[in-house]
Amino acid sequence: MIKIDEFYTYLNAQQNAQSFLYQCYSEMDNAEAKSYQNCSTFMYLLDHSRRFYENGKKTDELVQPVLYFYGMVHLLKAYILTKRPDYPESTSLLAHGVTARKRKKKFYTFTDDEVKVQQHGMFPYFSEHLYSIKRIPFEKIRMETLFGLLPEMSDFFALQKQEKLTAVGSANSAQLQFPIELLDNYHLTETAFIARIQNYLPTIKKIQSGKLTLDIQLEHPVNCSNGPFFKHMDNGKLYFPAHRDSFFPISEVMIHYLLLFNLSMLCRYESEWWGDLFVSKADMDYPLIHHFLQITAQKIPERIGEELLAMKVERDFH
Repeated sequence: MIKIDEFYTYLNAQQNAQSFLYQCYSEMDNAEAKSYQNCSTFMYLLDHSRRFYENGKKTDELVQPVLYFYGMVHLLKAYILTKRPDYPESTSLLAHGVTARKRKKKFYTFTDDEVKVQQHGMFPYFSEHLYSIKRIPFEKIRMETLFGLLPEMSDFFALQKQEKLTAVGSANSAQLQFPIELLDNYHLTETAFIARIQNYLPTIKKIQSGKLTLDIQLEHPVNCSNGPFFKHMDNGKLYFPAHRDSFFPISEVMIHYLLLFNLSMLCRYESEWWGDLFVSKADMDYPLIHHFLQITAQKIPERIGEELLAMKVERDFH
C-alpha cells in the first residue's frame, strides 16, 4: 500500500509529474505537449500547498485558517490541472466562488454564520469538474450545518447531546445498517428511504428489515468521494446525516473549503472578534474551530492525495 506522503514525494520529480499528467491527459488531444506545458505549474502548486500546510502546523492558531485555506486552494488547483489542462480558462475562475456576510451582528457566533455560493469562481468550478456536482444543493448554508457533516466532529456534538451524523457501516464493507429511528427523522417509509439513497449506492443485493435496523447488502463498498456518506479518517467508519435537513450529497472537500474560506475571512477582517475568541474562549465556537483546524490540516492533503493516487492506479491498470 503506497503512503500518500510518499506519493506526493514521487510527484516532486519533473519526470514523474510529467508522466502522471500525460496519463491523465491520455484521451485528450496534444496530451504530451500539455503534460510538458503544465508539469512545472503542477509541481509548484503541490509544493506551495505543502509549505502552507507545514507552516500552518507550526504557527499560531490565530493565523492558521489563512494558511490552511491557501494550502487547500493550491492543492485543488493542482488536482484541477489533472482533469482540465487549460485551467484557468477565464479570470472569473480565480475568484473564490463564495461570499461571507459583510456585517457581523452584535451577538455574532460562527456556528450561526452562513456563506453564500456564487455562480462563478473556484468553488462551483471544482465542485463540477472534480466531483461532478453541477448544481450545488443550497444557495446559503450555516456553519453549524457544515460542521455537523464532518464525521470527526461527531463527538463534539454528542457532548452537547446533539446527533448530527449516524454511523451506518465501514468504508471497506459492503454492508450498511441504518437505525429504524433514522427513517422517522426523515419522515419516510422504508421504500421511500431506499428510493432516496439508491442513486448514491452501488447495486443493492439484499435488503433486510428488522425491528431496530434496516440492513442493506451491496455489491461493493460505497464510494466516499461524494456525500451523503462521509468517512471518518481515524476509525474508517461510514457516517450518514441523522436528519433530513442535513441531507446534502456533496463532497466533504467542498465542506472543508466553505468552512476554511469563512474562517480565513474572519481571521483577516474581523480582528476584534477573532482575537477575542482566542482570549476569552467564551462559547462553543472556540473548541469547534480549534478541533476543525486540526482535522482539516490532516484530512484534506490526505483525501486529495488519495484521489490523485487512485487516478494513477486506475490508469496504470488500464
